[in-house]
Amino acid sequence: MKQRDDEGRESRRKFLKSMALTGGGVAVAASMGQVTAGQAETPEALAAQEPAGYHETQHIRDYYARAQF
Repeated sequence: MKQRDDEGRESRRKFLKSMALTGGGVAVAASMGQVTAGQAETPEALAAQEPAGYHETQHIRDYYARAQF
């Protein structure tokens, strides 16, 4: 029975080690995909994007008119 327990522990250790290595590999691959995707944008594509941040639209002006601040 002792030999069987040792084999079970050894196989669990191998499994956990392989899962840790796999998880690390997936994390590295995912971060590399984000880096390469960000580098693919051209200056023309960046200039064509709308500016970020607050901008007042007709919808917002209507809300302010009804809110009676």
